[in-house]
Amino acid sequence: MNRSKLKQNINRKGFPFLKTSFFMCIIALALLACKNQPNGQEVPKNSPQDSVTQSLEKKETDKKVILFYGNSLTAGYGLDPTESFPAHIQRMVDSLNLNYEVINAGLSGETTSGGLKRIDWVMKQKVDVFILELGANDMLRGLPLVETKKNLSEILEIVRKKNPDIKIGLCEMMSPPNMGDDYVQSFSQIYKDLSMPNDVKLIPFFLKGVAGNPNLLLPDGKHPNAEGQKIAADNIWSVLKEML
Repeated sequence: MNRSKLKQNINRKGFPFLKTSFFMCIIALALLACKNQPNGQEVPKNSPQDSVTQSLEKKETDKKVILFYGNSLTAGYGLDPTESFPAHIQRMVDSLNLNYEVINAGLSGETTSGGLKRIDWVMKQKVDVFILELGANDMLRGLPLVETKKNLSEILEIVRKKNPDIKIGLCEMMSPPNMGDDYVQSFSQIYKDLSMPNDVKLIPFFLKGVAGNPNLLLPDGKHPNAEGQKIAADNIWSVLKEML
């Protein structure tokens, strides 16, 4: 598909355009992520990765930036990009006439290690509010907790160094009960520990009310469906609104 036709298709869907080189480069990362889905899952058509490749061009704006940095949960895996929780939060922001632009930098399959590798580049763009949502894939892959904590800590440190005035939120992740009580408690404690010394706002488990409810999940039993994303957005907004 040529560029002009791609623009027409995007405009019909109502996706804005970004002209900054920073956001254009996310395209390459998204394409790489499409090739490496968790559990060998194939990326569906109209996936969040497609929206990243198609919609991260927009008119230059003087709005402040809220950047959601995470995995498939942030990306809105399996849904239309407008159904992801960052998209819902953008609508909440707009309804209050707040001068913020929400950027969805979620990549499916992302671990804390992968997030650490690309954070320097992502933070070349000025970000005013940074929301970190990573760790679930570490847990699912059985990666050492000490490694997950170290990676998250380094991400937060880099973000703070890039912009000392930035506001940071950390989304708490939780392990399913079948991992054992000790693991469940230790995994959740990572987020509580990191939220205190680094002046980071803890966003309590944002999938509360969604996780474990088949009516709010996709058939894979892991990712929120459209209704589940709305609940996730409400959970995050209850903390985020105080940061704006």
